[in-house]
Amino acid sequence: MDRPKILIVDDDPDLRRSLKVRLRANHYDTVQASDGYSAIAMSQKEQPDLIILDLGLPAGDGFAVLKRLQDTDTLANIPVIVLTARDPQFNEKKAFEMGATAFFQKPADNRELLDTIHANVPNSWPAAGLLS
Repeated sequence: MDRPKILIVDDDPDLRRSLKVRLRANHYDTVQASDGYSAIAMSQKEQPDLIILDLGLPAGDGFAVLKRLQDTDTLANIPVIVLTARDPQFNEKKAFEMGATAFFQKPADNRELLDTIHANVPNSWPAAGLLS
């Protein structure tokens, strides 16, 4: 059985690397993008099971990426978890209105993030007790 694939979209290479390590340890494959343009290109190429998306990105911010995903038939049903340092007061509501599945402010609680990923990825491995 193929492992579920998650696209990590963030301009911070350290955050991408740490998420990759944690997700791989929990039986997810990962692909990465560092800006809005490559996020769309990778989404189309890889057809991930879920996207973790930062809002503060070069070459098209996270809201532009959300809009493009929703406007593309083959990508519109991919669950998107927003993981951002931006203030949630305005951004959380807007992210949900634009199709996000969940919203986390950095730094996110690892257990909550993994539980949310597991709940939104069909046929994913059980998450219990696997995150350190």
